Amino acid sequence: MTAASTSGASGAAARPARAHRGVHQYLALVIGVVYLLVGAVGFAITGFDDWTMHDHSQTLLGFAINPLHNVVHLVIGLLGVLMWSRSGSARTYGWILAIGYGAAFVYGLIVVNDPEANLLNINGADNVLHAVSAVAGLAIALWPVRKDTTATTGTTTTARRP
Repeated sequence: MTAASTSGASGAAARPARAHRGVHQYLALVIGVVYLLVGAVGFAITGFDDWTMHDHSQTLLGFAINPLHNVVHLVIGLLGVLMWSRSGSARTYGWILAIGYGAAFVYGLIVVNDPEANLLNINGADNVLHAVSAVAGLAIALWPVRKDTTATTGTTTTARRP
């Protein structure tokens, strides 16, 4: 056997190191999947007509939606699913959520009672969700870096995750 195919004196086959995922990465994945589902289910409610219609009777669990709003959910969800697997890209996704949904929250406060300007059909419940999504984005972006402690040397190193 070659040295590459064994691990130490035991002769057991070496396994590739498994990437350690952080909590922030799993949070990005969960948020991405939820937003993908919300966007897809939203089209079952709104259909594909009247993309910017302001109609608060078109709701999903109390959140007002329209086809354009559904597309935003699909894009945010897709980004989460694509960006969760690497720590750095998950953090970037967190910043996208924080800035994007922070802006959506402010926009919603301004247009919630103005049907002409409310292109995304935002209601009060949407504003609350947008604020929560912005805070979740901050949590993803700013989640502490995990520290690994090496048992043999007692040294602490900052783990770099893929």
